[in-house]
Amino acid sequence: MSRFSNAFSQTRAALVCFITAGDGDTAANLDALVAGGADVIELGMPFTDPMADGPAIQQANLRSLGKGTTTRDVLLIANEFRARHPNVPLVLMGYANPMIARGAEWFAAEAKGCGVDGVICVDIPPEEDPDLGPALRAQGIDLIRLATPTTDQARLPAVLNGSGGFVYYVSVAGITGKQQAAQASIEDAVARLKAATDLPIAVGFGVRTPEQAGAIAKVADGVVVGSALVDIVAEHGTKAPEKLRELTSELAQAVHNAR
Repeated sequence: MSRFSNAFSQTRAALVCFITAGDGDTAANLDALVAGGADVIELGMPFTDPMADGPAIQQANLRSLGKGTTTRDVLLIANEFRARHPNVPLVLMGYANPMIARGAEWFAAEAKGCGVDGVICVDIPPEEDPDLGPALRAQGIDLIRLATPTTDQARLPAVLNGSGGFVYYVSVAGITGKQQAAQASIEDAVARLKAATDLPIAVGFGVRTPEQAGAIAKVADGVVVGSALVDIVAEHGTKAPEKLRELTSELAQAVHNAR
């Protein structure tokens, strides 16, 4: 059984939490997410041009890069997280350049050695899978693909082919942040995806409150929260871990008790 299999239960939805590596005290912030009840962690790899992200995560990237955070630093954070939390799935999320700059095989091997379970690469489409996918799969790392409201039935098989871990459904056609998709559209999309794959379906983009998370958790296998957590890191600095744990606990209670 993979860590993902254990995190995505048949009886309740999973809470997936995102923060940016190198933004604030990342180790303490990650520990707070786990203590609050996060089932899966997404660790953002800072990049100079995060085109899919809204202002909150853009600023987190800039803060992290301003401190000099490198890909090696992100991998070290991942490695130390795995030592502290051996059973929590860990996903690296980011853009192609940092992942393939030294070669996909190098990145995949390093990620495997650091205990990474999955990778989300926002800007490598399924048609360019050979750039990264084979190297990850050779190391037993799941390539987690994104489906969107514009992913039609003709293209969906390409998105699912070679995908693993879970499918990340981007619920709005836009950037991360405060936009929120209508619940009915989420329900329709999840049903369509479930008819096409046995992989768990996690829904993200625009999820900020326990109420939103709980509603989505009634139909999806997982709920992804990012910008709301990144905002806490920006606002509270050294006191962020306490605030992160509090919000994560509220989100986890709503997600886990939704069904």
